Amino acid sequence: MSRMPPSPLRGEFHALLQLALPLALTQAGHALMGAVDTAVVGRTGAVQLAGVGLGNGIFFAIAFLGIGLLMGADPLISQAVGAGDALRARRLYWQAVYTAVGASLVLALPILGVLPLLRPLGIPDDVAASASSFLVWRVPGLLPMLLFFAARAYLQAVGRARWLLYAVLAANVLNFFGDLLFVFGGQGLPAWTGPLRWVPPMGAAGSALVTSLATLFEFLVLTRVVSRVVLPAGPHLGLHAPLPQDLRRVLQVGTPIALHLGAEVGLFSGAGFLAGLLGAPSLAAHQIALMYSSLTFTFASGVGNAGSVRVGYAVGARDTPRARRAGLLAFGLGTAFMVCMAGVFLLAPRALVALMTTDPSVARLAIPLLGITALFQVSDGIQGVGAGVLRGAGDTHFTFLANVVGHWCIGLPVALLLGFGAHQGVFGIWWGLAAGLSAVAAALAYRFLRLSAREIRPLAAAP
Repeated sequence: MSRMPPSPLRGEFHALLQLALPLALTQAGHALMGAVDTAVVGRTGAVQLAGVGLGNGIFFAIAFLGIGLLMGADPLISQAVGAGDALRARRLYWQAVYTAVGASLVLALPILGVLPLLRPLGIPDDVAASASSFLVWRVPGLLPMLLFFAARAYLQAVGRARWLLYAVLAANVLNFFGDLLFVFGGQGLPAWTGPLRWVPPMGAAGSALVTSLATLFEFLVLTRVVSRVVLPAGPHLGLHAPLPQDLRRVLQVGTPIALHLGAEVGLFSGAGFLAGLLGAPSLAAHQIALMYSSLTFTFASGVGNAGSVRVGYAVGARDTPRARRAGLLAFGLGTAFMVCMAGVFLLAPRALVALMTTDPSVARLAIPLLGITALFQVSDGIQGVGAGVLRGAGDTHFTFLANVVGHWCIGLPVALLLGFGAHQGVFGIWWGLAAGLSAVAAALAYRFLRLSAREIRPLAAAP
């Protein structure tokens, strides 16, 4: 008896999972670097930990604008691969590289421009000094970080996603040992380590320096991998040349993504600023809860990236039913994982917080914050996947509007009302974050159902 061929649903699920796992683990690897930074710096006290939290919040609030621009290349490249045009996919990668260079030059200025404003805005002097030193050493990693996202857009579309994971794993090893050296200094090392013993303790600034170096290492690895992707035989004229029309397309698709990420990350960074007004323990507790929620979100984000590629393939091949199937499977997979993570947060908050801090004033606030974090895990997963599958379909404007309304018109007012009006402090701030995420999740899920009910057309053909 002959075997039955696999169903389209099963085949799509297998392809989605095969792509989602390395992408999710890559995202988790980046979050793990932040978790290691938090755990190591947390041993130096609440002030240094608060500086990392505030500095990271400011850095990513601005850097995510560049990341969003680079993600505009995702659907263009995946749709080109889906249409069978490998040369166009490589040319679009180079347009993403040029976009990364320009964006890094522009965005470095406002990141550094924030430094003199921290104390006038009410941040305590010691926390402001820690955050400032962190940002000075974090800014050099902006360009290689954006170039990483350009390489990710290409490699995930051409079936080389596992190399993203390999690069991140190696970078994590570098980051861990580098943190131990530069955060605490090398004075206690044995004599055979030589000049390493001269490294002074840098605290928060040391973790930023090491993260920038690890990001540069990732980019160098991926540049080599991209160069080894085989292209079709024949002349490859203008493969690396700037193409103004395609640069505009990357920016047209990426600008709403950048604004969407800016709206989302900006609110979370604003929440960090509000927590900072409540003192170092509240800000440190906020950083711990944010770190754990970011870590679990990496899987949902990885599934969203995989869904973006799978939907993009189908749209490029003009197969809308397959695009809908890929998107719905991505929603299901991301939601199932986040439900499991919510259970972990509810069952073991004390153990999780103990991994990050030994300060009792911080732990007293962080433990109940993880309970609030658990309650919005599902909403966070749905909105993360929704942004990805809509990006693959080329619909990025709606995602931006949904994030502005959900986070800033719903989440922020609730955070201010509960956190300061009702005097719930950092807990009220996080209830506001939960409200905003839930609103965005509902809007994006509804939008994909409506969009995939009719034909989805590719974004653009080659110029």
